[in-house]
Amino acid sequence: MSQSLVDVGAIDDVPQRGARCVKKGDLTIAIFRTQDDQFFALEDKCPHKNGPLSQGIVHDGCVTCPLHNWVISLSSGQAQGADEGETRTFTVEVRDGRLLLDLEEMA
Repeated sequence: MSQSLVDVGAIDDVPQRGARCVKKGDLTIAIFRTQDDQFFALEDKCPHKNGPLSQGIVHDGCVTCPLHNWVISLSSGQAQGADEGETRTFTVEVRDGRLLLDLEEMA
């Protein structure tokens, strides 16, 4: 395992079509799980008004912000449709049923 990867929990800690948050200092990262068990990690801030993406609805490889319905791609962090902006993404790996985040990206 790379020195920069840190175990942040079990895959079962994240509900399907839901999220779980991990904090590092002032940074909150939301780990999302899609219906088909893919995992993505984004900063828990919508690029529009910093809404909590972790409380949004996960669908079609995206999450919809609960504040103003902005749709954010889970893979790129880019706002979809006519909206513009992006949310910081992080590498998340799954190994032996555990979720690993890259600490260097979290700096």
